[in-house]
Amino acid sequence: MAKTGEIAAFALGEKKTAMVNLPAQFVTSSTADMKGQKYSDLVDYADNSEKTSDLNNESMNDLIDLKEQFSKPGYANRNSAVTETHPIFGSDKLNYDNHDISVLRKDLDEAQKNGNNIHELAFSIRGDWLVKNNLYDPETRMIDQNKLKHAEQEVAKTLINKGFNLPLGEDENDVVWFGVIHQDTDHLNMHLWFAKKSQETRSEMVKQEGKYKGQPIGVIPLEVIEQAKRQFRKQLMSSQELRRHQEILKGVGGFKKEIVETAPDNLLDDRHAKAIKQIYDALPQDMKGRWQVGNAHLTAGKGKMAKANQLTNQLLDDLFDKELKPEYEGFKSLAQEYDAINIEDQGVMHKGQRKWSENKEEELRKRLANQLYKHLAQIEDTSINDIDQQMSELLSHVKKRDKGGNVDKTKIASNPQEKNSPSKPLINNVTPNSNHIGDQMSVRGVSFNKISRLWRQEIRAETNAERQFLKNQKKVEQEKAQEVYESQISRGM
Repeated sequence: MAKTGEIAAFALGEKKTAMVNLPAQFVTSSTADMKGQKYSDLVDYADNSEKTSDLNNESMNDLIDLKEQFSKPGYANRNSAVTETHPIFGSDKLNYDNHDISVLRKDLDEAQKNGNNIHELAFSIRGDWLVKNNLYDPETRMIDQNKLKHAEQEVAKTLINKGFNLPLGEDENDVVWFGVIHQDTDHLNMHLWFAKKSQETRSEMVKQEGKYKGQPIGVIPLEVIEQAKRQFRKQLMSSQELRRHQEILKGVGGFKKEIVETAPDNLLDDRHAKAIKQIYDALPQDMKGRWQVGNAHLTAGKGKMAKANQLTNQLLDDLFDKELKPEYEGFKSLAQEYDAINIEDQGVMHKGQRKWSENKEEELRKRLANQLYKHLAQIEDTSINDIDQQMSELLSHVKKRDKGGNVDKTKIASNPQEKNSPSKPLINNVTPNSNHIGDQMSVRGVSFNKISRLWRQEIRAETNAERQFLKNQKKVEQEKAQEVYESQISRGM
């Protein structure tokens, strides 16, 4: 990252660079103590022009190592990087005055004295993304600092409360944190520093072995950092961009729902009878009741489930190429459109990274495969020949029925000779539609019709549960928005 020597002269036209980078680092109190450095050296009072020279700033990379930041007094709020008289902010205010800075310095010194680490995360934000989301005007070089600060206030809660085995603070007053916006590099940078104030005594928060045994845990898991980046982006998106994202995601979800709901009728079609029979034969009988794709890909060539998984994947390929082709192509097209958005936001993917669309397709295939396995498990044990015979008789019956008209279902079910005949399967609830194997095949009294019916019931239950969850989430968001509005009104904002 290069210094520009100017304020808010951000680089534009960088299409392959991530919208937000979020490097994280920390320093232990013992390291700072050994070098005679203080956590409070990071901040200074508003008038710091005498303590931070232009010469010192010219050689300064904004994302320098945290250990080096302590040797540059007032690094956080140096004049060459900020535009506000009071640029430091925290959880309660967007602009700390000199009194607030005095309290902040005291809290930082307390955290260091009690042996706690100080953490820093730096949000590096691309100029193009700022423009697209109405956060930066390249002509006037004005940025929406308040919106940026509000976003960091929310993300700070996530990092502090979910970045470790337990919340970093033992109560809401046990953490000190502050942030600042720097504008003197080709990307806009937002820094966040935080530390626990009281001495750490909780075993879950202290290293239990190794070189640093007894010291507070310092590393924040990558998944928490990724969560913070997603939260930060969402907080800052313009309503137009957010709506575009939501519409694509809604479209992907709609196609997925349609595929999942119509899959039972289409998979349990007589066109797929042979393929399903092959899948059933390939399933390991010693794992019956535990048939799952698991963590493996459907195309993986190892494991007891490998053969069944590969056959199921081929069945799904056939299904997506024929009966569900429009839905599947719509699903893939929108998912790939979201891949493009992710590249805009996160930069070009690294080698070996899976695209969002690839993950979503694998989730869909696994879900359909696991549902099929679950309901195939309801078929009671029988010989291969027995299943083959019943499948043959089933298809023969379908052909005869198509030629001779609809079968009298009540008559078939009530005819004792038909019912007791060892050479014919028990056929219940035969429908006029010959396309559904599920209504005709039975294996020892457990029919594909029952499998199909239970499958559809399960899908409806899942759909209803998802719908209720989204309804509850929307209600919570509305209540939160109302609380924020009422709070702002009460403060005269």
